Amino acid sequence: MTRATAVRAVLAVAVLLVSVYITLTMSPRLGLDLQGGTRIVLQARDTATVEADRETTDRTLEVLRQRIDSLGVSEPTLTRSGEDRIIVELPDVQDPRQATEVIGRTAQLTFHAVEGPGTDGPEEKAPDGKAPDGETPDSTSDPAPDPDRLTLPDEQGRPLALGEPRLSGAGVEDATAAFDPQGGAGWTVSLEFRKGAGQDWKKLTGEAACHPAGDDRRRVAIVLDEKVISSPQVDPSVGCGAGLPSGATQITGSFSADEARDLALLIKGGALPVPVEIVEQRTVGPTLGAAAIDASAQAALIGAAATALFITVVYRLLGALAAVALGAYGVISYAALVALGVTLTLPGLAGFVLAIGMAVDANVLVFERAREECADRPKRSLRSALTTGFRKAWSAVADSNATTLIAAGLLFFLGSGPVKGFGLTLAIGVVASMFSALVIARALTEIAANSRFVSDYRGVNGIGRPGAVRTWLVRKDPKLYRAPARWLLVSAALAAVAVAGIVVRGVDLGVEFTGGRLVEYSTSRPVDVETARAGIAAAGFGDAEVTTAGDGDLSVRTGKLDNDGEHALRTALAEEGGETTKVRDELIGPSLGDELRRNALIALGVALAVQLAYLAVRFRWTFAVASIVAMVHDVILVVGAFAWLGRPVDGIFLAALLTVIGYSVNDSVVVFDRVRELWGADRRTPLDTIARRAVLQTVPRTVNTGMGALFILVALAVLGGDSLADFALALLIGIVVGTWSSVFTAVPGALTLERSAKAPPPPAPGKGTSRGKARPARRDPLDNGARV
Repeated sequence: MTRATAVRAVLAVAVLLVSVYITLTMSPRLGLDLQGGTRIVLQARDTATVEADRETTDRTLEVLRQRIDSLGVSEPTLTRSGEDRIIVELPDVQDPRQATEVIGRTAQLTFHAVEGPGTDGPEEKAPDGKAPDGETPDSTSDPAPDPDRLTLPDEQGRPLALGEPRLSGAGVEDATAAFDPQGGAGWTVSLEFRKGAGQDWKKLTGEAACHPAGDDRRRVAIVLDEKVISSPQVDPSVGCGAGLPSGATQITGSFSADEARDLALLIKGGALPVPVEIVEQRTVGPTLGAAAIDASAQAALIGAAATALFITVVYRLLGALAAVALGAYGVISYAALVALGVTLTLPGLAGFVLAIGMAVDANVLVFERAREECADRPKRSLRSALTTGFRKAWSAVADSNATTLIAAGLLFFLGSGPVKGFGLTLAIGVVASMFSALVIARALTEIAANSRFVSDYRGVNGIGRPGAVRTWLVRKDPKLYRAPARWLLVSAALAAVAVAGIVVRGVDLGVEFTGGRLVEYSTSRPVDVETARAGIAAAGFGDAEVTTAGDGDLSVRTGKLDNDGEHALRTALAEEGGETTKVRDELIGPSLGDELRRNALIALGVALAVQLAYLAVRFRWTFAVASIVAMVHDVILVVGAFAWLGRPVDGIFLAALLTVIGYSVNDSVVVFDRVRELWGADRRTPLDTIARRAVLQTVPRTVNTGMGALFILVALAVLGGDSLADFALALLIGIVVGTWSSVFTAVPGALTLERSAKAPPPPAPGKGTSRGKARPARRDPLDNGARV
């Protein structure tokens, strides 16, 4: 064992031990779409006097935190997003009506003196001419209130004329709800005011106490957003001018426990610095999250087992060692997610599973390179062939993983919500797969290559003989690029069919991009779509779209629908289907829908620009343009396929599409990397012949890598349910068309562009570039190299 192999082995063991320790001692942080709960995104709005900037949004967040803490929600999370958005996550909350009602209130809280009965309308009188309370109205007992004063109904609906605000909610220090069994007052709310506000409160209650008991003017009105939430009478024991001290103030009434707590919460919360608007709300039932975790775990196990079996069959012993490294990759990437505190969302979980299938890419590249070395020099040792394979595959491995990292970065920085989690998970997976292939797998294969048995028996090691695909291609030697324009016409025809689907069928944009509300329900009794649609229409939701989802579930999509409306809709379904459970709920405001749609287009545009810039730096401009054309071709085909199939295009689809972009460029990079190498070594051979050789040499890698990803995606499509089926379908289509375009779109495009290009062929490896060491000068045959 060489020193380098020993270092790799020690490093691999150390990282694995740390990863196993983290896996056994730490738990993952699950997103709400996996553990169940409600996620609300609030947009702070400017007022005439206050701008919704970072500082006011932070103060608003703290006020909201006090309110939510008082709701008793387990481990709520509030964070600011950008300058003026607040993300609220409420685990285990399935009916967010109370939460959104409390959160959404701007809570402009004020305290007013009551100046008498209001004058909004004629006061009702009993048939005997008395007021409804049995008293004879005395028009001379109270002065007529000023009609310009604020008039609001009290808790019983009677209008009250209120004076100017004497105190704001900012002066409230604390408000607590408590039960008073001894005094018989039931549930009460105790108030404490800050120092200066306490004196104002004492003065306000002292003035009210100067009026006789039962007089409206002896009341103090507490107003929230121009609604009287409480108007208590000052206790008869309080003398005129004395007032109530801050710590001895108690609001009594016929409160229930919940009413008292809500009143205390609203008073204590104080005024929000700026009003907020709910622009996004998502609710996921706990059963859906648990089912997604189980399905993803099954897909990961089945897909990984199928991938491991496949590479073992293809590459024999070395493939089995790569499968061991694949298992190590799973442990390392999972430990990295847990250690970094990454919130694991449903798309992130899918990204983790997908990365398992893509992790074999580097191993396949190395093994195919080693096979070529063994075929070119049959007497070469297995260890030498492996070392050369790792060295020659490095350029393609680095470029292909770089393009995937670019796609992951775009997902993280330009995506929103769960899509960010997918980008971060994919990036961690790429880094972990590089470590797995270049450190763990290399250490294992180099140790095995030192064995004489493994080295001598080529049928055992798996790389001593060329694979069946390569052998068949070499024997057939198809003349692929005799007429490259023919392949471009075929690709153009496929793109035209996809565009026709987009134009004729249209793209079914998800609620994320259009705004509105999408709710999925599970009923205890089967309900067909027509019956559900009729019941919902009878309840006043005639414009709702009703479709089936999952195993007999119903999906309802509407335009603007608040939480009370959703409750009424669920009640209407329950009349037909019995017990109705909300499985999933997504509400997107129109402004956020426009923003997400705009950001999706920006993400695609930036993806094209960044990939083009990277390829232009790493390759010839003709290769870069051809790769981008192939990438656009793949995007059009995937979108067109979804249009023809009538599948929704949403944020999860966007994540899949950006992943397809990375995969498409990945395939093109591998082919063009080989073209560059062969062309530099043989500059006199026509480029179409060079391209044909490069494609035939890299097809085994493309097929074997694609099979690893296909196993995972098929398992996700079959086991993942509706939540992951569209994601897996988009990637399945993307991998197929990406494999096609790298061979029959990118390469023919580059050949066509090279006919008009004036740039000379690339230099031979090691000449005129900084890559690799310069080749030593040819030695005289009579010189044996000995020196003193």
